[in-house]
Parts: sequence; C-alpha cells; structure tokens
Amino acid sequence: MNHIVIDIETIATQRMDVMDYIAATVKPPATYKKPDSIAEWHKEQGPAAIEEAVAKTGLDGAFGQVCVIGYDLHDTGEPDAVYGLDESDVLMRFNAALDVIPRAMHSAVTVVGHNVAAFDIRFLFQRYVVNGIRPHSIISHAAGAKSWDARVYDTMTQFAGYGNRISLDKLCLALSIPSPKGDMDGSMVNQAVKDGRLLEVVEYCKRDIKATREVYRRMTFKDADQMRLVA
Repeated sequence: MNHIVIDIETIATQRMDVMDYIAATVKPPATYKKPDSIAEWHKEQGPAAIEEAVAKTGLDGAFGQVCVIGYDLHDTGEPDAVYGLDESDVLMRFNAALDVIPRAMHSAVTVVGHNVAAFDIRFLFQRYVVNGIRPHSIISHAAGAKSWDARVYDTMTQFAGYGNRISLDKLCLALSIPSPKGDMDGSMVNQAVKDGRLLEVVEYCKRDIKATREVYRRMTFKDADQMRLVA
C-alpha cells in the first residue's frame, strides 16, 4: 500500500453559537446609510444573507462539519466510506479504517485526491483539532504538505499547474473518464443532508473516489496498455 485516495463531503456548521456569531457579522451593503433603510434591509434581506453566510461555513474547516469521508485503500473495486452526522464518530472511524495500514508504512503513504492538499486534508486536520481527536498519522503527516509534495498527489495541481484550477468533471471529460457528478454536485450536498438524503451524498462521494482513482492511474501511467513507446 503506497497510496490512498480520499474525498470528503462537508456541510455547514451545526453549532448555534457559531450561527449566532455569523449572524452578528452580517451587515447591509455600505450604500445603506439611513437607519430606516438599514432596518428595512435587515428585515427583508437579512435572513437570506445570514443563511447564505452560514452555508459558506461548509467550506471552512473552523466551523463546517465533515459528514462523509470516502476512501480507497485497494486501488480497485468499490470504495469505502464512513459517514454520519456525529462528526467525532466519523473521524474516529476513519482513524480505525486507516489502522489496517502497517504503522511502518504510514510515513511513506501518498494521499491522493482532487484539490486534496488545499481542501480535503486541511479541512480534515482542522476538524480533528476542533473535535479534540488526534488525527491518524497518515493525515497529520500529509497536513503540512504542499500540492507538489511527495506526501500528496493532487490531481488538480498536477494537471493544471500550481495556482490554477480544473474541476474533476472537466478533467474526466478531457481524459474520457465517465463523469462522477450524475444528479448531484458539491454545491448540493448541504441541502441534500438537510433533506435527509445522506446516503445519496455517500454514493456521490464514492463516485468521486472512483473518478479520482482513474484520473490518478492515467496521470501516473499505472496501466501498461496506456503507455506509448517512442521510437
């Protein structure tokens, strides 16, 4: 086992104190000067602005929450996932899942993912800290890695270059790999979970894992029949 593929799905904060904190920071545009117009804005537009601001915490490791961690340890077959709305339980079960990898190999494992260095690993590390749970050594080892570091293989950065972006969906299209998106994308996860459709999010995450795994194999020429001999 020299690499693992991971992908996480996140939702907005579930903490009322954080929601109150965010609500207090939401202000009308600077063009609103008069007290009566400011009051009208808070009444008419304030609730939607607060809801939008809270939703954005799903991308903030300080306040958001991990609800699904998809992973592939075998480079074949159906990916695995730990999931639930009890974040501490999800994180501890992910630690247990990684414990099947021999301790002597932990520092040599490469964590593979799409935008994995800037988002997935960093978000996971932050949520471990917030929850007071020691991250698995594979995650803590990768947490300080840059996108080009050997500890991670970030398919987005490896293909698009540092500082540039390409979506997984677009990269799959370029490489003629079936799109993982289907009827869901990342922007729909928070609402899907609110609607009680967590298992749909789990399946979406697993599709992303499969697509990322295939992208990684293509980009690292793991399949012999993809190699081209140059005369």
